[in-house]
Amino acid sequence: MKFDFHTHHDRCGHARGSIRDYIEAALDCGLSMIGIADHSPYFGMEEDQPYPHITMAKSEFPHYIKEVQQLKKEYEGKIDVLLGIEADFFPESVDIYRRCFQPYPFDYIIGSVHHVDGESIFHKTRWEGLSAEQKVKTKNAYYDLIEKSARSGMYEILGHIDAMKGFYPAFSTIQTNAVDKTLQIIAEQDVAIEVNTSGKTKDVGGWYPSYEILERALYFGVKVTFGSDAHDPERVGDDFELVRQKLKEIGFQDWCYFKEKKRYSVSL
Repeated sequence: MKFDFHTHHDRCGHARGSIRDYIEAALDCGLSMIGIADHSPYFGMEEDQPYPHITMAKSEFPHYIKEVQQLKKEYEGKIDVLLGIEADFFPESVDIYRRCFQPYPFDYIIGSVHHVDGESIFHKTRWEGLSAEQKVKTKNAYYDLIEKSARSGMYEILGHIDAMKGFYPAFSTIQTNAVDKTLQIIAEQDVAIEVNTSGKTKDVGGWYPSYEILERALYFGVKVTFGSDAHDPERVGDDFELVRQKLKEIGFQDWCYFKEKKRYSVSL
């Protein structure tokens, strides 16, 4: 079984192609399931679309749901089209997001931390001038938010759990026990993490999370799934077979997929 649970489209303002384009790309590369998981609106902010090139507008959200549901029916029997969303995790807005998601029949929700201390994790200059102590504090703050997202009970999948290394590869070498602590909590909360292959498009190269983190995830019993985080139809399913093989080498025996918020395991 081949699947990809993390794809975006043009509604978010920084991806190329329509939802249909991603479904067709999934068919072309032999996927059994394609998850549509565009960036959720910033429900905790007053404006309809405060950042047009980052997330969809609040007013677009119902249209997004409707379009995915229509395409799910249209492609029935050809490929499973799954309704997902990637939601930024803001601790102060958890209840707002929960209320906004509750009315809709999501197959899964991805929870991702994109901001630490009010600044994007991908800002290339955020590390400049920081002392070693400040870097440790920042990394710990990042994983504290991931821990809180795991405990929130709102997500089936946690997205790219070391993406802060994207434009700062040295992030992985910052010494702290935060990663092990967070993985243990993720396992206790029974939330899956994704192997996200979009890291190859950033300065760091490779995937999220690192092989080392995946080894620790296996040790703690964390469940894994796959997402390309495609922002272009050409990347749908990117490195799926390589990820499958690497997970086997690490020692994983299965990975998971989701339907109607239920998790199913399938052998690697």
